Amino acid sequence: MTLDAHQHFWKFDPVRDAWISENMSVLRRDFLPADLAPMLRQNGMDGCVAVQADQSETETRFLLDLAAQNDFVRAVVGWTELRAGDVETRLEYWSQFPQLRGFRHILQGEKPEFMLDPAFLRGVGALGKKGFTYDILVFPRHLRAVRIFLQKFENQKFILDHIAKPYIRRGLIAQWKKDVGALARHPNLWCKVSGLVTEADWKGWRQRDFKPYLDAVFEAFGSERVVYGSDWPVCLLAASYAEQKSILDAYLNTYSPAEKAGFWGNNGAAFYRTE
Repeated sequence: MTLDAHQHFWKFDPVRDAWISENMSVLRRDFLPADLAPMLRQNGMDGCVAVQADQSETETRFLLDLAAQNDFVRAVVGWTELRAGDVETRLEYWSQFPQLRGFRHILQGEKPEFMLDPAFLRGVGALGKKGFTYDILVFPRHLRAVRIFLQKFENQKFILDHIAKPYIRRGLIAQWKKDVGALARHPNLWCKVSGLVTEADWKGWRQRDFKPYLDAVFEAFGSERVVYGSDWPVCLLAASYAEQKSILDAYLNTYSPAEKAGFWGNNGAAFYRTE
């Protein structure tokens, strides 16, 4: 099985989607399953995981509706207010939807200390009781806080989105590599190899730009805890679906068939239970 474990759908709303600025005009339209399906087929992908882009329960319902209507949408990573006093009740409600496998908060938009807030920690701590995963979306400046955060949860399944968005465009790697290596020591943390091209020079990236970062991630997590994600349609800012995938095809050229099968689908299917 092959699986794109990170992509988004939306019906573009200029107010809600204010993060899509004028210089990101390629994204200022609707992106729905009918748009993604041919991209998946052309690139040998059997299915995908739809990840929230808006922090609302309306977004979670929207993605679940799309998953119910499209078999290739194998799982959903939604949003709910994990700081809510009734978080257990909320999670009990969401547990009735089998395609909802996990949750995410856009931590990259918060101060690092947000993830250490007692109310947020309590909410994350409730996820595992219902079998939910958690996607960690952060910038490198958050990684020291992530280290403290992970120490509080030994059994909760986590995945680090976009390899924590290193500064590929600027060629900065030393501190990010050190921090990611420390995080990878937690066996319950996986890493999503996604979002690379948008952290590089959108117009002038080269294959060689990504190798040091990929080397660091594969060395830290091994081939069993790395998961492929396209970050479509956000990747279109810098590359087509096929172009972003080609970076990883080339990188994995020397890996074994089993390691490739893990990366392109089996690892993601195991993490999100889409097998």
